[in-house]
Parts: sequence; structure tokens; C-alpha cells
Amino acid sequence: MERQNISGNSPYEGIVGFSRAVKVGPFVTVGGTVATGDDGKVVGGNDMYAQAIQTLKNIERALNAAGATLRDVVRTRMFITDVGRWQEVARAHGEYFRDIRPAATMIQVVAMVSPEMLVEIEADAIIAAELK
Repeated sequence: MERQNISGNSPYEGIVGFSRAVKVGPFVTVGGTVATGDDGKVVGGNDMYAQAIQTLKNIERALNAAGATLRDVVRTRMFITDVGRWQEVARAHGEYFRDIRPAATMIQVVAMVSPEMLVEIEADAIIAAELK
């Protein structure tokens, strides 16, 4: 099976040596994604909901570049810096996945790579149409 690496808008991709997503056959894995805008800077300020929405937009863009959609997502992992604010991230996740309902995990972490990052989300997808 052919491997497709998909870049995103993170300034860390070249430094760390990672891709936003990797597709092999029908499987797409989207690595830890944060609320970077087109310029690579974090958007949303101290608003966890706004950061989660931007993060999910970035994930959706990577999935689309791999030929997948949000409907193909089977698992998400949400990393947040303040579990007391979990509902903000859950609200955003619910808006994107309410009807899809992937397996999901939410974990509080001590910190992200940069202090303005409050939310990081991963997603795994299987493109059902390619399984045939």
C-alpha cells in the first residue's frame, strides 16, 4: 500500500519531523493538532471552545487532503490543559461528531509545547469506500 504524508500549518513539522496526517490504504491517522491558523500561529486566545473549533477545522482539512471526511473518523483523542473546562472542548467535539460518534478520549495534560496552546486533538479514520 502506498503511503501519503499530508502537511498542515504547524511551524513544528520540519523541526520535529512529522506530518499532520498519514494515509496508508484506507487508514488515515491525524497526529496531535492544535488551533493554528493559516499563518501557523495559535488562534482563539484563552477560549478553549474557539481553540477546539479551529483544531477540528485543521483536522477536517487534513482528512479532506487524504480523501477522507469527518464521517470516516473512528477515534479521537482530546488533550486539554484544564479538565475543569472540559465542557468547552466537549461542546465543540459534539458539534462536529454528534451524529458520527467516534470512540473518544479526553485527557488533562500538564502543558503543551507552547503556553498559548490549550487543546490538542488526534483523529483516526478509515475510509470505508476504499475497503471494497
